[in-house]
Amino acid sequence: TPNDTVVGIAASGTTPYVAGALKRAREKGLFTGSITCNTGSLVAAQADVAIEVVTGPEFVTGSTRMKAGTAQKLVLNMITTSTMISLGRVKGNKMVNMQLTNQKLIRRGTKMISDELGLDPETSRKLLMLHGSVKKALDAYGSREV
Repeated sequence: TPNDTVVGIAASGTTPYVAGALKRAREKGLFTGSITCNTGSLVAAQADVAIEVVTGPEFVTGSTRMKAGTAQKLVLNMITTSTMISLGRVKGNKMVNMQLTNQKLIRRGTKMISDELGLDPETSRKLLMLHGSVKKALDAYGSREV
């Protein structure tokens, strides 16, 4: 939809199917970005916003997973982290909309609620499980919908 964004990733910036996907996305009116490791590339030319992280030649020729891949992962981490902050899924330095997929994350969420609201762990855990996320539990407690 016009609300979507497509980010093309190609270390060299010359991968034809990445450039083609970005071109098609732009034709459909989507916002596009690219992450490459060379300046002035075909892929970058097809993007509304081109991020070019010039890492230079790889230590092992042809192994883009070393410098280029690592640099691109760092850029992706920055994009996703800033997006989560913009969407309100982060409070302070805590991810409050995490999926409660295991006991470690439930314990982490319980502690976040206890720290934020000053509640005992048992009450915090009940709130977390009732509302399904730290954010929803904090919002509900703040409006007293518990």
